[in-house]
Amino acid sequence: SGEHGDGLVRAPFQERMFGSTLYNAFCELKAVFDPENLFNPGKIVNAPPLTENLRFGASYQTPIHATVFDFDDYGGLLRAAEQCSGVGACRQTGSGTMCPSYMATREEKDSTRGRANSLRLALNGQLSELGLADPELREVMALCLECKACTSECPTGVDMARLKSEFQHQYRQQYGGSWRERVLGEMATLSRWGSRLAPVSNWLMAPAPARRLLARLLGLDARRPLPRFASRSFAASWRPAIVSGDRPVVALFADTFNNYYEPDNLRAAAQLLDAAGAQVQLAPQVCCGRPLISKGFLDRAARQAAAMTAALQPLVEAGIPVLFSEPSCHSAVLDDLPRLLGGTASAEARRVAEGAWLLESWLAQHGDALTFRPGPARLLVHGHCHQKALVGMAPLHKLLLRLPGTAVELLDSGCCGQAGLFGYEQYDISQAIGERRLLPAVRALSEAEYLVAPGFSCRHQVDHFTGKQPLAPAVLLARYLEQSPGNSSATILSAPSG
Repeated sequence: SGEHGDGLVRAPFQERMFGSTLYNAFCELKAVFDPENLFNPGKIVNAPPLTENLRFGASYQTPIHATVFDFDDYGGLLRAAEQCSGVGACRQTGSGTMCPSYMATREEKDSTRGRANSLRLALNGQLSELGLADPELREVMALCLECKACTSECPTGVDMARLKSEFQHQYRQQYGGSWRERVLGEMATLSRWGSRLAPVSNWLMAPAPARRLLARLLGLDARRPLPRFASRSFAASWRPAIVSGDRPVVALFADTFNNYYEPDNLRAAAQLLDAAGAQVQLAPQVCCGRPLISKGFLDRAARQAAAMTAALQPLVEAGIPVLFSEPSCHSAVLDDLPRLLGGTASAEARRVAEGAWLLESWLAQHGDALTFRPGPARLLVHGHCHQKALVGMAPLHKLLLRLPGTAVELLDSGCCGQAGLFGYEQYDISQAIGERRLLPAVRALSEAEYLVAPGFSCRHQVDHFTGKQPLAPAVLLARYLEQSPGNSSATILSAPSG
């Protein structure tokens, strides 16, 4: 183990390794420079035995906790929290994404390690008798953005997003959920009706007093404007074209955010797929449950997961890839839904996950027919946290590099700080996270440069704090298509009955 230093783990063996003469010289040197034994006591010399100060004693047992999420890959909920080995990689501040809240506050409790240790202490009864119902634990978990960065950047793969969601569920089992949280968990329903009534709903939210009243009722920060509803959703405006049998079929998923707020993103996606030679169908409109998962309403999220799996399974079994424009919806299908369902349903959800693609990943692999005009001089790309953690940015980077004459830079910008409703509930922390790297980089852009951001929340965060409007990847690429796309075709599919 020559790559490591001699810390607490190896110090008890120093005298055996170096011999008494050298070891005693170490001790004398330590005494000269550190007579009060203040610097790293117990390291190198005078180390305690390995059997002292253990986290777990001989009588330690792992309590079993019933959960909605499946934690069997860790050995249960407590073992998932114990996955943290205390390395402290989550306390980095210069690069990467983990941990955005710690980068903003520099408080241990706001790091992945701090949350994991707090959960561990609560679960084994050391924090208090209240266990997961301890209000102090809720405070510790409050600033977790559920960005999933720890699943890929933590050396031991602590999944704090899943742990927080499960904690919120367990906490509400004790105290119940507020009507505000229940309303915000139903973003799909709210968005559908808001879009249907767009002239009225947008008009009602326009005056500042109305926005402040709505924000106060829902517990949101009035400084952040709500997104405007599209007067007509993408799904409502979609018109099937003549089906062509010689084209590969893909199903485009109209997620809540792009469908009801930014439908032009999905129209651009359909144009790209058509130009790539694909036969575009509209996937069944079933919410992935991301807002429910984020708020910890896991019983309802599990029902949504079952509905989503049933809706998409016929497509996947028919060999039709399901394409997602919104990374947070794709990550729900890829990572969360299989863990919310048990037994056969979980296996079916995993098969659906295997057939779920991010739009740019599919185009990077199957879009050879796409040709582009020369693009802008320079593109900066801010990746969505879930995308970076689960898929990576290489497919989008590869696709954007096909724009002739365009320099493409993947920003090491961390988390934007919005994270769905987090930016509405924790406005100042949200801004502080964005101001660390992303927002200054955007403000420095010239008029000839663009920011590409796949995430709906990321685009709104940047727009709100800089006044500059990032582009969804599909919109940027569709602008520079060499040829005008033909008429996309669509068939609204549904699972067969019976």
